[in-house]
Formats: sequence, C-alpha cells, structure tokens
Amino acid sequence: MTTTRASDARDPAGGGSRAEPDRPRGTGTKGVPRARREEQILDAALEEFGRRGYAAASMAEIARRVGVTKPMLYTYFGSKDGLHTACVDHLGPRLLAAIDGAMASDPPEEQLPHAVLTAVFRTIEERRQAWFVLYDRTLPHGSEPWRAAQRHREAIDALAASGTAALLRGKGNDDPLDADALKHVWTGTVGALVGWWVSHPELSARDMSARCARLFAAVRDGS
Repeated sequence: MTTTRASDARDPAGGGSRAEPDRPRGTGTKGVPRARREEQILDAALEEFGRRGYAAASMAEIARRVGVTKPMLYTYFGSKDGLHTACVDHLGPRLLAAIDGAMASDPPEEQLPHAVLTAVFRTIEERRQAWFVLYDRTLPHGSEPWRAAQRHREAIDALAASGTAALLRGKGNDDPLDADALKHVWTGTVGALVGWWVSHPELSARDMSARCARLFAAVRDGS
C-alpha cells in the first residue's frame, strides 16, 4: 500500500501541499493506531466505490463515514486513485485466494460452481458491494486504478477459464470457444447474483449458498 508523508499531502481544495503535523510511524489519528485507521478507511471506501462507482464516489463521504477530515484521506493514500488502488489491492488477493481454495478442494465437477460461489459470498459478506470495485466500468482507462483492477480481474478470470474448460472436458467438449463463452456466462452470473444479494441485505452468505444450491439442482433436474 502506497502512502505519502503528511508534509507532501495534497490539499484537494487549493491544489497545493498541505502541512500536517508529523506523527510517529504506526500512530493514527484521534488515538486510533495507523493500521486500524487505514482498515477503517478501506472499509468505508470499498462501500462507497462499490455503491457509486469510481466516477461518482465522494472522498468527503468516505471521510465522513470514518470520522476524519478529507485531507486526512490524502495524507494516508495520496489521492482518490491511490485510495481506489489500495481498495483493489486489498480485495483482489482475498477473492483470488478464496476462489483458488474452493477449486483446490477438488469438489465433484458438477459441484464446483456452487463451491466457488460459496467462497465468493463468504469473502465479501461484510462488504458485498466490494465485488463491483473490481468490475467498475467508470474507471478511467489506463489509470492506476484501472490497471490494478485489470490485473486482479485477469487473475480471477484465469481461474474461471480453467474451471469452465474442465467442466466442459468432463462432458467430452474440448472446444476452446465454448469454454471461453461459458467463462463469460459464468462471470456475468456471479456479478448478477452478487447484485441481487446486495438488494437483499437480510440474506447471509450461508443463505445465498443454500439458494444457489437449490437453483443449480433445479437447472440440472430440468435439463
């Protein structure tokens, strides 16, 4: 995670530098340890970026949720780009590890999609909107946040590609275009299910896992 020295922090109102009192390393604000304050900022930013997208997200709203000033966000993360990139780098490896772990558990092929979905639900349960921080179409193309999100999406897509290809091979289908098409169907399905889950906050990750198990069973039984 990249941070800037307080003396180098950008003043978002005036565009110049803003001096903040130096703090010993590891010290946060209002008596909160720095690592804990960064965690609070990331939690609030994941919520804001996930709900509103990068373009519409408000640094002032993130600061308000945390209970710090907006200049303090720039002290910790340097810029809006820096904060979004930190969010992506916080979330991406966790999602990747969860999906990889679900696939490495070697469930029966027909149960692999459900195992992966369950891992995703558990990982983002406390911040469901965070999924859309990775898949944000308002990110400026070629920007630092766009590159960071692209890097993590490609890693997740590579796992999805291997999973869908394996699923089709188990059915005797080795067509690479079929596998690629199914990968896109799968990633779209995951995003749609997460979006539906966001609109039903009363449902837990366990509830969603059970619901998806029923849906997959209905599809299999009807085919």
